[in-house]
Amino acid sequence: MELNVTFRHMESSETIREHIQARVDKLMKYLLKPESAHFILETEKFRRKAEITLTDNGDRITAIEESSDMYQSIDGAIAKIERQLKKHKEKVQSHKA
Repeated sequence: MELNVTFRHMESSETIREHIQARVDKLMKYLLKPESAHFILETEKFRRKAEITLTDNGDRITAIEESSDMYQSIDGAIAKIERQLKKHKEKVQSHKA
């Protein structure tokens, strides 16, 4: 899967990239054919914003989270994506049954 990280108004950090990679690896169990994940990390005064766009088997899933800490924003956005993926996977499985 192709992983893109864009930093806006902040310096790029290898620790943030590793944190993102670890969280995305946990999402792999919900994905059918993962194509790409695009993270946009933005800093504005006291707000830290994480926006995720995930493409899986032609479906596009997005989530946006804001908080005072970048790691909290990333984790919150990943949690939103995970909820959406679980719901979609359950819907597909119940439809096939």
